[in-house]
Amino acid sequence: MVADSTLAQPISGTAGGVPFLAVPPAITNDPNDPTPVIVALHAFEPPRSETALAGTLPLASLPAWRIYLGLPMFGARLPEGGVAEINRRGQDDYLIQLYGPIVEQASAEAARVVAELRDRFPIHDGPVGLMGVGAGGAAALLALAESKLNIGAVGAVNPIIDPTPVLSARERRLGVAYEWTESSREVASWLDFAARAGDLAGRQPQAPLLIINGGQDEVIVPDHGRKLYEALAPKYPPTGIRHIVVPDLAHTMGPEPGLEPGPPAPGNVLADRALMEWFHLHLTSASETTTQLRR
Repeated sequence: MVADSTLAQPISGTAGGVPFLAVPPAITNDPNDPTPVIVALHAFEPPRSETALAGTLPLASLPAWRIYLGLPMFGARLPEGGVAEINRRGQDDYLIQLYGPIVEQASAEAARVVAELRDRFPIHDGPVGLMGVGAGGAAALLALAESKLNIGAVGAVNPIIDPTPVLSARERRLGVAYEWTESSREVASWLDFAARAGDLAGRQPQAPLLIINGGQDEVIVPDHGRKLYEALAPKYPPTGIRHIVVPDLAHTMGPEPGLEPGPPAPGNVLADRALMEWFHLHLTSASETTTQLRR
């Protein structure tokens, strides 16, 4: 456990080989009291680091630890060869060599990181929150579909619900068509979360899910989020699933190179507020009630 004097400041480190930035709860009676935790995963575009995401979506008023994780192949975990190797993999097969493996690994790592950080920080052993942006949102949805992690609530901002629009955006930007194969179609189907609505909703107990889309997102347009919502809504109670569109929110939520947060933008602020309300309703308020009952 870290010393009491450090529990009021963000803490950076590595857990299970994953770089993290841990932000303490906003308000606690005692810094050593266990509180819930929200694990957050950044995007491929800005914010594309744990520090940038922490500044973009700080969830500042929540009485919960916020643990911002670095994605595989980003930051300190760039593969041998660095950015040139990342570009090579993207050119060879963006879906199979880059996007798919990163989303899969990020999803699988969350449970290991939470288990290790519970030994370092005063995090309670109840359900955790998951938050993700872009590809990080896809990793959060994959964890919801497949992970054994005890998930209490999920918030996904501009999540990549289906990788096909991302590949189409790359085709338009690079002027090079993506060559589909049987293997890549299988990966795309596996990461098509509207098609996997049964897996997302089938978790017991169900984890409430908030889907936030940006009205200015030209890659994952709001209709993609609406499609996921419509596939899930019949399987959830009315309070357990929500889809909102933030008009001023774009796909890229900050300036390049995306390693540090940019100045507050209206769309980002509104997304942050919606996430705080969602996690307070479905995660932190439930934890506070349980604590009071135990006392």
